[in-house]
Amino acid sequence: MGLHLLADLELGLPAAFLAGFIDSMAGGGGILTLPALVLMDLTPATAVGTNKLVGVFGAASATWQYARKGKVRWPAVRWLLPLALAGGALGARAILFLHSPALFRHLVAFLVLAVGLIVLFHRSLGREPSRPRLTLAQAAPLIPLIAFYDGFFGPGTGTFLMFLWVAALGYDFVEGSAQARSLNLASNAGALLTFLLGGHLIYLIGLPMGLLNAVGAALGARVALRRGNALVRSAYLLIVVLVVTRLLL
Repeated sequence: MGLHLLADLELGLPAAFLAGFIDSMAGGGGILTLPALVLMDLTPATAVGTNKLVGVFGAASATWQYARKGKVRWPAVRWLLPLALAGGALGARAILFLHSPALFRHLVAFLVLAVGLIVLFHRSLGREPSRPRLTLAQAAPLIPLIAFYDGFFGPGTGTFLMFLWVAALGYDFVEGSAQARSLNLASNAGALLTFLLGGHLIYLIGLPMGLLNAVGAALGARVALRRGNALVRSAYLLIVVLVVTRLLL
């Protein structure tokens, strides 16, 4: 067990650190941590559940970094957090009953690619705050749907949340990332609670990976805050490519 655990952590810890770094800027960290956990021969539910434990650490770390710089708009976000929490919990519940999610994954890949193309061809999108296309009340029903996907599978959640805040609500990329991380923290927490109650967690793997994920997330958020919207936009487009590739293969 000891040697097996060490081998798993040799794979999981670097993946967790890098995932935290990219996730704090553009989402998509699950494309690294979830495959790493699957390669450890965990069951699908245990792999996703342990990944949520890792993700809570990273999302909390990134949210804290953005919040201390005043980038999280708590009056706008706070009433959306329960929606994200509930959506994540329901999504995690659903995966326990679904054994062949291939069609769902392909649909999500198409949606991720579509939002990536919109960002690619609208060069001004997210570089500066813009006029909102939706009110917060109009966008609110999308939050539990995105959170449901996060609990169900995960990779691409941050991509959808960022697109919502940037394209629909008029935020720039840095502030969009800040709001996305706070909601991603809630959806991760809701899913984690479900997996925790079902016993689908490996703490000896999830906790060390979570700590490295938090370190990577803190560093990534600081880089995003320092380098600004152009860097976050580039990272976002890279993550779109990686998420689509991961979902289709």
